[in-house]
Amino acid sequence: MKRWPLTATGLTYSTVFMVVPLGLVLSYAFFRRGRFGGVVHEPTTENLTRLADPLYAGVVLHSTWIAALTTVLALLVGYPTAYVIAGLTRRRQTIALIAVVLPFWTSFLIRVYAWIVLLSGPGWLNKTLGAIGLGPVEILYTDAAVVIGLLYAYLPLMILPLYASLARLDPRLREAAANLGGGPWAVFRTVTLPLTLPGVLTGCLLVFVPSFGNFVVPELLGGGRSVMVGNLIRDQFLKARDWPFGSALALALLAVLTLLLFAHAWTARRYGSR
Repeated sequence: MKRWPLTATGLTYSTVFMVVPLGLVLSYAFFRRGRFGGVVHEPTTENLTRLADPLYAGVVLHSTWIAALTTVLALLVGYPTAYVIAGLTRRRQTIALIAVVLPFWTSFLIRVYAWIVLLSGPGWLNKTLGAIGLGPVEILYTDAAVVIGLLYAYLPLMILPLYASLARLDPRLREAAANLGGGPWAVFRTVTLPLTLPGVLTGCLLVFVPSFGNFVVPELLGGGRSVMVGNLIRDQFLKARDWPFGSALALALLAVLTLLLFAHAWTARRYGSR
């Protein structure tokens, strides 16, 4: 009984701001849209059947592709970065980690608008490419700009769990593998990578999930041309005023992300116990 006062605040917060809104979204998905928007409390499954429309399936596939590409690039950039940071002295590690999380101290919108300036026609990127004879290149308002924006926004979420896994790795294991005749690649493939796989999985999940549902970056850097699931859900609520179908889309997105979380937990438990 003494624990209840300590947990009451957290339980109240979760109930009011998570369980109740989720219950409303779940209920709205099974009602009809009003003639002028909103919700009419007439039960229907039409909103769920509309999810099978090829138009929306294309948006989901496009979102999956953008999020997956962002995740792969974040892994390719983040793993070497985390590896180098883990090999620094304690003081330099602190400085490097501060540099990694420093972008989070600035407003997300300001950072995205900064990329608009960088990627625009007269921006620094095109000026640099033009100076070396490779430009100008039309990047802004394309999928490439969206991937760049998402990669910049969520790269720290890949580096930090990778660093945590690499920092906990006993260096004597790599030394033993090297003494047994393993080259640098063999040591990485047989010792470093398997033992840091939980960090890899966590980083991939932390990058993929917000990238999949993001709507700010596709709207600003994609110019509205690169429609993702987040944009589609937002438009149903704010533009089309079709709350029931927007709720159905939100539930479908939540179901996909929940499956990813279970898959991550199962994989981490299986390979982390080795």
